[in-house]
Amino acid sequence: MTGSGWDEEIAEIRRRQALAARMGGQDRVGRQRARGKLTVRDRIAALLDEGSFREWGSLAGEGRYDEEGRLVDFRASSCLVGRGAIAGRTVVVSADDFTIRGGSSETYHHEKNVQAELMAAEYGLPLVRLLDGTGGGGSVAEVEKLGATYVPYVPGFDQVVANLGRVPVVSLGLGPVAGLGAARLVASHYSVMVRGLSQMFTAGPPVVAAAGEKVTADQLGGADLHAGTGSVDDVVDTEADAFARARRFLSYLPDRTGAAVLRAPADDAADRAEPWLDGAVPRDRRWPYEIRPILEAVLDRGTVFEIGRAWGRSIVTALARLDGWPVAVIASDPGQMGGTWTAAASRKMARLVELAETFRLPVVHFVDVGGFTIGSQAEKAGTIRDGTRAIATIFQSTVPWCAVILRRAFGVAGAGMIDHTRFRFRIAWPSGDWGSLPVEGGVEAAFKAQIEAAPDPEAARREIRERLDRLRSPFRSAERFYVEEIVPPRETRRWLCEFAGLAAAAPGREPRGFHYRP
Repeated sequence: MTGSGWDEEIAEIRRRQALAARMGGQDRVGRQRARGKLTVRDRIAALLDEGSFREWGSLAGEGRYDEEGRLVDFRASSCLVGRGAIAGRTVVVSADDFTIRGGSSETYHHEKNVQAELMAAEYGLPLVRLLDGTGGGGSVAEVEKLGATYVPYVPGFDQVVANLGRVPVVSLGLGPVAGLGAARLVASHYSVMVRGLSQMFTAGPPVVAAAGEKVTADQLGGADLHAGTGSVDDVVDTEADAFARARRFLSYLPDRTGAAVLRAPADDAADRAEPWLDGAVPRDRRWPYEIRPILEAVLDRGTVFEIGRAWGRSIVTALARLDGWPVAVIASDPGQMGGTWTAAASRKMARLVELAETFRLPVVHFVDVGGFTIGSQAEKAGTIRDGTRAIATIFQSTVPWCAVILRRAFGVAGAGMIDHTRFRFRIAWPSGDWGSLPVEGGVEAAFKAQIEAAPDPEAARREIRERLDRLRSPFRSAERFYVEEIVPPRETRRWLCEFAGLAAAAPGREPRGFHYRP
């Protein structure tokens, strides 16, 4: 049998795909690699399971033709989209190619990104964006092409926002991103930048210089700067680290909202007890302690995936597993600002609660909070508003919630540990210490007149403190059911694994109408 009749056209498909695989050409690919950066196709291969990528729109680009209408050359689009697999799970990928127009805008770049967002939404698939360039940002050069200026709009950004309530979205900053590219980086459930390779700008150094400020790219928008403000969640040292973080983040989440969470093999005994936990909290309430070893001890071994470590540092936020079940974790860090809620820590906490609510992850809250941060700087930072917003988010959430009171729980922030109007799955350690104010600071305010009138004010102050100290035992609270259970710290893991099992089997409650916001 001879040819099918379409051999020439089939050969043309292969030819164009081969031309597209050259990306921006040998020189530009060489410059990309000389900067220590992978090419767009190398990145996709490194992120996904081997051989799993199926490109969508492989023939989109710009053809150059001779006078006879025959293709002379072909330049691929600066955006690749398609689907592939991570640990066997299908995901959608969109990726900028910096070797072509610096990853910048073109008509089909916009449309390919829109189609990637729609594919993720309509098929209920996680989305990973590999960003390197403006990612569809505008340019004043477009004015001459159009012959007019246009009122700004962002093609497909409605889908970018909507997908935050539909499917897991991860964005990796693998080079400079500005304008729309920067907006797409932060409009994610999890975002990462690579130190030394990636910068993020509302507007880049040339535009900023025109406004009178001369700065380098890293000074203006380096990875550590943005990780420190919470504009992105994390910073890593290599692209390989970024891909590993993306894969691990997705392992805790279902493919889409409303889908069942994914239980991993439970190879860590639910009744594992760590005796050292019984002495983890010092008797002297003024002493801090390390929170992260406690988390590692009571959660499934090796599963704690911390998010946003570089900012809002008085609060630790993470994903983890309990008896194989994924959970969201919030923990006070008494080594940072005494574990008090700063404005930044409150924003960080609210974001994690929104993530948990969106994907129906139970929350475990490890509590040692002396209240909101106080002082003039805290007031200038708007701590009360951000703190109240965090508490409102907690009270609006509908997912199962567990609180573990390690030590302090004071004031409005202490009251925000859990929505007390729901079933309170709450346990406390014997080191628990709570109230409207700490006794050490509250005596002066509550007994000021009595102390000043005493013949020996210092003796009166001491007598009042001793009297109150006898009443602050957590066992007094347990007698009145002010705290539900006091447990030996080494038994905490057993209680939490029981909570995770109950949460997994609980009937779903209808979400209250909010999901993750950038």
